[in-house]
Amino acid sequence: MRFELFVAARYLRAKRRQAVVGVVTSISIAGVAAGVAALIIALAITNGMRRDLQDRLVDTSAHVQLMRVEGDGIRDWRPLLERLRKVPHVTAASPGLYEQVLVARGARDGGALIEGVLPDQEITVSSLLKQATPGSVAALQPLPEGTTPKPGDLQPIVLGSDLAETVGATIGDRIILISPQGEMTPYGQIPKMVPFRLAGTFHSGFYQYDASWGFIRLADAQRLFDEPDLLSVISFKVDNLNRAPEVGRAIEQAAGKGFMTNNWMEQNRELFRALRLEQVVTFIIITLIVVVAALNILIALTMMVMEKTRDIAVLMSFGVDPMQVRRIFLLQGFLISVVGTLAGLVMGYIASWAGGHYHFIHLSAEVYSIDTLPFAPRVIDGVIVAAVSIGVSLLATLYPSVAASRILPAEALRYE
Repeated sequence: MRFELFVAARYLRAKRRQAVVGVVTSISIAGVAAGVAALIIALAITNGMRRDLQDRLVDTSAHVQLMRVEGDGIRDWRPLLERLRKVPHVTAASPGLYEQVLVARGARDGGALIEGVLPDQEITVSSLLKQATPGSVAALQPLPEGTTPKPGDLQPIVLGSDLAETVGATIGDRIILISPQGEMTPYGQIPKMVPFRLAGTFHSGFYQYDASWGFIRLADAQRLFDEPDLLSVISFKVDNLNRAPEVGRAIEQAAGKGFMTNNWMEQNRELFRALRLEQVVTFIIITLIVVVAALNILIALTMMVMEKTRDIAVLMSFGVDPMQVRRIFLLQGFLISVVGTLAGLVMGYIASWAGGHYHFIHLSAEVYSIDTLPFAPRVIDGVIVAAVSIGVSLLATLYPSVAASRILPAEALRYE
């Protein structure tokens, strides 16, 4: 193999009179490099999108949620909550009461999902309040048992930063929550309107939460929604994300009849399925760049065989057998693909690292749910891309290498 490799490398260093072959070879290397780099970057982006969406979804929401199958909610929840905390693999639990409301300030308003929480427990299952402005969690602490809000005191609320911007509210402003749980009046049922004080905002980078989510005290939510000592959900964190369905079934059994659970996998199954499909389609489409580069390799080697017909005939007349000639051109294609692949891997990983480190590509959070384009290059992707690139390139060398091995020395040298 040393002889074949030496000749293959020698042929790649084209002389001046073979400048066209050299240019086509350079274009082939550049094409392979561009295709490999594009594949690495595209896969890094799709991996980053999946990773960021999964991390943010898992970080900002509970892994498992328990709710009633029928009825208006979970009553007598305190002993149930303590019992469920002891279920194996459950690391944290928090009560919550959800309701859709309208948040208004002056003439500006926006729809929101408001959750009544116990903040010390909520931060153990969700990171949203951890990302709130200083003092937000303290403001949502429940009042001492037996005390009620003083007349004129506004109850605190923490909103997503985009929602607060939508209604034009800043910290300390008075806003109105309009609940569909209306009040009966002599004129019929009208929506309940309760003033709150904006105690803080949070920014998760996830538009779904930043634009339509808010937190108030659990007791305030129960009064606002006319649901005394009632929960709509109990949220759980588990020690292994991939075991969330299994832990959810254990929680259902521990809770007894009339309860059901869902988990982060079920809630986001279609999203992650779409991301996987996008990754496969992206790989297939961008692989066409490598295929085009492989066609350039075929052209370059075909031209090389035509240019080196006399040299091949001389080598064969000296005793070089056809299989050695074939290996010479196979090694030429291999060298072109290896050089191009290595260059593409270097460019792709450098570009992916720079994009992930500096976050210089910004996105519209309203459209993509995240505000910067994420990059997550993986070593396994580089291995797969390199194997595909070199494999496709070697396929392109089969025809010219076979053609070179079939040259007849006598015919090639007849007119020399």
